[in-house]
Amino acid sequence: MIRSRTPILAAIVLSIATLCGCMSGASLHYVTQAAAGQESLNGRGIDIAEVVENGYLDKRTRTLLAAVPSIKAFGERHGLRPTKNYERYLWIGRPAVMWVVSACDPLRFRPKTWTFPVIGSITYTGWFDRKEADEYAKELASQGWDVDVRGSQAYSTLGWFNDPILSTMLSGGDDALGDLADVVLHESLHATFYVPGQSTLNESMASFVGDTLAAEYLLEAKGPDSIDKARFLDLRKKGEARGKRMKEAYAALEALYASKLSKEEKLAEKKRITEQLRADLKIQRPVTNATLIQYKTYGSGHDEMEKLLEVCGGSVPRMIKALEKVRPLAKNARPHTDPGVLLKPLLSQGC
Repeated sequence: MIRSRTPILAAIVLSIATLCGCMSGASLHYVTQAAAGQESLNGRGIDIAEVVENGYLDKRTRTLLAAVPSIKAFGERHGLRPTKNYERYLWIGRPAVMWVVSACDPLRFRPKTWTFPVIGSITYTGWFDRKEADEYAKELASQGWDVDVRGSQAYSTLGWFNDPILSTMLSGGDDALGDLADVVLHESLHATFYVPGQSTLNESMASFVGDTLAAEYLLEAKGPDSIDKARFLDLRKKGEARGKRMKEAYAALEALYASKLSKEEKLAEKKRITEQLRADLKIQRPVTNATLIQYKTYGSGHDEMEKLLEVCGGSVPRMIKALEKVRPLAKNARPHTDPGVLLKPLLSQGC
């Protein structure tokens, strides 16, 4: 689901890895800022149980935080790995926990990738400082890349650290409970299933599982006729419409780039298509190939995932268990292979 308020509730995977001499200066700076940013969050915050029991903070925040243990327990009952994550609450005083920088070729959908120890190849970088993110994006643009910078509410450390609930994870809308459940379950999937070098599989699967389980959680916790469930499903419907529009623009641009038009003609038509998309979806920042490539990173393989869930009898735990059969193929596949391709053999085998 591509959300109406943000392009996606991004899960930015950080590896606070051992620095090695083979890294470039830029890589060292990136990992250093990531480590410093993570350190600024480690161990901070207050236990959620203490907030709830002692009546700290406002009622709305307490009510949302009080739901976190049940969301985690629900996820664990549905195949997600138990972790010590989300036992603390931390107010960070900024609109995003980090800013995501991505880049793409201007006249084809070929994303720039970054490779780091442990996590392998990824199609984005996460910066804890907005100014540094903008400066890095400007540097990439000067090299000829299309760039995109957007804020992220959350990210995952893959269980390396005990991640807190951040203030950025509590939305101000009427759909806040469903939104929070989606984020927690999305990030928990990363701690359960992750294949180095396969950003599209990792992020698309987390988005699919987060959306699916969040709806089931609201059904169980609030009932079939609850306002919370209705609001979440309404958001989901709007998100699907948004995703459809982005898919149309992506397909139109893909056809344009494959055409025999001149570079100048392609750029002119690209500008028309992206500006129309920006107007239709009321996107505040410029829309580039780097913006649209994220649709593929977070929204690919949905049909195959739906089929896999169906093959697994509608059981998310069985589906997650079945994904382990995909891991060897994904490890040996070209980085960032479309999830539909990776899931196809599993669909023929059965759950």
